[in-house]
Amino acid sequence: MNAAALTRSRIFPLALGLGALAAAILAVEALIRIGVINRFIVPLPSQIALAFERVIVEEDIAGRFRLTLFEAFTAGAMITVVGVSVGLLLFRINILRQATETWVAALASAPTVLMYPLFLVIFGRSAWTIIMMGFVAGVPPVILKTIEGLTGTRRVLINVGKSFNLTGPQLFAKILFPAALPTIFVGIRLGLIFTLINVVGVEFLINFGGLGQLINDLAERYDLPGTYAAISFVILVSVCFFVLTEWIERWLRPVD
Repeated sequence: MNAAALTRSRIFPLALGLGALAAAILAVEALIRIGVINRFIVPLPSQIALAFERVIVEEDIAGRFRLTLFEAFTAGAMITVVGVSVGLLLFRINILRQATETWVAALASAPTVLMYPLFLVIFGRSAWTIIMMGFVAGVPPVILKTIEGLTGTRRVLINVGKSFNLTGPQLFAKILFPAALPTIFVGIRLGLIFTLINVVGVEFLINFGGLGQLINDLAERYDLPGTYAAISFVILVSVCFFVLTEWIERWLRPVD
């Protein structure tokens, strides 16, 4: 296999990414050992690696991982359905978009995590409080990117569809939606990031199960290696979502 073919293959980017991650971990290990980074703030990566077994065995990591994954997945499904639907509605009704798009953008930048006492009153101390907090934080980017993707469709494509006498639903299914799909998925990924941040953050704040509670417990015990190991499982949840969205996008767009 020549260099160009290797670069185009899917293995090369994966190997390059893993190699860069390994190099970064080794660099952090070296910087901590020579005293450039304070080990009382950032533990040695080797200590974090050794803490994984203890965290998995002693802290019910599987149950906590499932709870956080369920909460984030439920909120993620909600932001996808509601965000794309609302974005489509605002695209179709121009006056409504002009009236509300600025407010949606403002909501995207608002620190909604501070609203958790209100959500506790409405939903009680339950998983639904965390799910709804994640939903409120993650839905604005999906709405905005859906509008952006639909309005950014080239006019010539729409004119071609109209020349074939396509109905409104046919025009959307065959031209608007496929053209907007990459931008919509950018919004979904951004929404999932905000959703996961808020899910773990609220679990941390209200001490209600999941990986957020585990991070809080380990931090209060000043178990730094265990804390960073638990944070690694949060990153794993994020990786799962990104792999899933990439697979769904490839399934919806089988031909580049």
